[in-house]
Amino acid sequence: MGVPAFYRWLVEKYPMVVVDVIEEEAIEIEGVKIPVDTSKPNPNKLEFDNLYLDMNGIIHPCFHPEDRPSPTSFNEVFQCMFDYIDRLFVMVRPRKLLYMAIDGVAPRAKMNQQRSRRFRAAKEAADAAAEEGRLREEFEMEGRKLPEKQESEVFDSNVITPGTKFMEVLSVALQYYIRVRINNDPGWKDVKVILSDANVPGEGEHKIMSYIRLQRNLAGFDPNTRHCLYGLDADLIMLALATHEIHFSVLREVVFTPGQQNKCFLCGQMGHMAAECQGKGKRKNGEFDEKGEIVPKKPYQFLHIWTLREYLELEMRIPNIPFEIDFERIVDDFIFMCFFVGNDFLPHMPTLEIREGAIDLLLAVYKKEFRALGGYLTDGSKPDLSRVEQFIQAVGSYEDRIFSKRARLHRRQINLASGHAPSPYQHTQYNNQRAKIARLFSEVTIGAAFVEAENKEELTTKLKEILHEKSDTFNSENPEEDKVKLGEPGWKDRYYEEKFFAKIPEELDRVRKDVVKSYAEGLCWVMHYYYEGVCSWQWFYPYHYAPFASDLKDLGHLNISFELGSPFKPFNQLLGVFPAASSHALPQQYRKLMTDPNSPIIDFYPADFEVDMNGKRFAWQGIAKLPFIDEDRLLAEVAKIEYTLTDEEVWRNSTMYDMFFVAVSHPLSPYLFSLDNRCKQLDNKERTQMKEKLDPGASGGMNGYISLCSGEPCPQIFRSPVEGMEDIMDNNVICVIYRLPDSHNHIAHPPPGVRLPKRLSQSGI
Repeated sequence: MGVPAFYRWLVEKYPMVVVDVIEEEAIEIEGVKIPVDTSKPNPNKLEFDNLYLDMNGIIHPCFHPEDRPSPTSFNEVFQCMFDYIDRLFVMVRPRKLLYMAIDGVAPRAKMNQQRSRRFRAAKEAADAAAEEGRLREEFEMEGRKLPEKQESEVFDSNVITPGTKFMEVLSVALQYYIRVRINNDPGWKDVKVILSDANVPGEGEHKIMSYIRLQRNLAGFDPNTRHCLYGLDADLIMLALATHEIHFSVLREVVFTPGQQNKCFLCGQMGHMAAECQGKGKRKNGEFDEKGEIVPKKPYQFLHIWTLREYLELEMRIPNIPFEIDFERIVDDFIFMCFFVGNDFLPHMPTLEIREGAIDLLLAVYKKEFRALGGYLTDGSKPDLSRVEQFIQAVGSYEDRIFSKRARLHRRQINLASGHAPSPYQHTQYNNQRAKIARLFSEVTIGAAFVEAENKEELTTKLKEILHEKSDTFNSENPEEDKVKLGEPGWKDRYYEEKFFAKIPEELDRVRKDVVKSYAEGLCWVMHYYYEGVCSWQWFYPYHYAPFASDLKDLGHLNISFELGSPFKPFNQLLGVFPAASSHALPQQYRKLMTDPNSPIIDFYPADFEVDMNGKRFAWQGIAKLPFIDEDRLLAEVAKIEYTLTDEEVWRNSTMYDMFFVAVSHPLSPYLFSLDNRCKQLDNKERTQMKEKLDPGASGGMNGYISLCSGEPCPQIFRSPVEGMEDIMDNNVICVIYRLPDSHNHIAHPPPGVRLPKRLSQSGI
């Protein structure tokens, strides 16, 4: 789901769902920094019980930070992450639980999207490197000096994938960080911490959701638990709604900040462009940065789910219905409808675009058709496909008008981009010419070191502009021909002919039916994923394109079922999603499968691939037409080389469990030490298999099972894995294995005993 598009739609339509976060800053007294005391009340007047971190929304920004120079080592990434988590903890101040979830191996349905992203990243990196080399030569010919290129451990962000060395070291670094904070920070002392690292299968946000769903309605569970979830994906809003927990907030950065674009590329200061730069700067971490003006931190917002529920209750009022409406099922239908405008598991349906008002159309059609439908589109995790067909056919009746309007807007955009309005690049060229005058002044008055940094900043900005220009197909001398011409007579047949290679009517009908069946399977798979978890690790949508809304017919006759299967091993996922350019992150024998011309699966790793723009403007919006992985072929080749793995590689390639941390002063610690004492005589394998049910009275209402790790649960000394950070010499933190409660059906309504917040509509919402 497109984050900016959906989030912007939501906030503009329901503005009171978001509230700015009040942040308390550390203070400095006589040169000594005094950290915020997170044990004190939250300045936002909200006390949260549990904070959940979708860690990939932290790892990626720390690979490419905006408020500090780009890191060159894993250690710098880790330090950035520690600062990031500290800041989030200060904002939320959870009193019971901190759950940190890193993406583990994903279901096949998600792996296809991951594969597309990683191949694109490799292609874009190669293009950028070639263009940067050309620009460097150009600068050198002009006699303009540039700093030497730095070697970097973080040159390939694809290593943020389960099974890589980076993810292994990251886990150890976070285990160290957790122990440091619980040992030393008063706000962490009473908090339980769960770390679900990349060796635990499942996407981070879905591991979090499984935890929340399986805690509900068990003995000791507090129905008024206050949850806060941090992450960057719009999915998190839908997932939070799907829990039917009332006291739930999503914490996220403000995506659009006024004035953000007015940043000078010469000095990094906000509020002026390069042409007006006076050449002032200061050195910071080896780079020149702004002087007298710190780049402002990105502000954060809470998106309150209880307010969104109130808006939806008002929005979805449907008069003259002969039965009492169950609002909780309306919420489930809203979530389901939003799958049609984008999700991570199915390609985008060509009919519906958020920016064209697609969600408003879906809601309007739903309310208009609800009486005729005779009930809801979904029942918990199960869609009623007969009603879904009736609903989506009503949406499909608008297709001709949608495509005709889109075609008119498309032509207008092309006309604007082809010379009737200056492009961003033309503006930049103008600013660059004016900036050269400012540079003449700065070269005389500031010195060579600053000039090198200044030249580097200009090169970086120029590179970004050129790459952006190249990605804009509206400015291309040879634009991709639109052979489908949506909105013109015959558009549907042309779509299936061009996208699915269906040439004759019989073939077109067969392909359309299979596409519709696969898409309907996908809708059922995604709904189950959101409400119950994975129903099949192996299922995936086998096409690059979606059907039209009007094609979703005869759904009620489909017999849809899934086999659960099991997740890939981490190295097998790497083989499934990595391009050959990222093979360095895999063991030697696995690399050969990706790079050796004689590899039996070399066809999985094309050096180049087609990107179908599919009517879009920018290259990143196009569809990467990569071959789908044949699981049987891949696993057959892996079986021949698994024996070559070292012990360390076997460890990286294994499936593990969540780690659970508490201070020795926590009420749970006697239970953990007791379990350890009773298992002293067992070997490591027996120790880890022995599990004991948590006492929700001692755990603060938390259910599940604990087992022992293979090593000492509370070592006195814990060595620092991060360069420049001290060893923990007097550790008072216990670490054990945590396992979820036994599986039970998700109850898709608020739990008994919940106290509803005061309605904002009483204040004129």
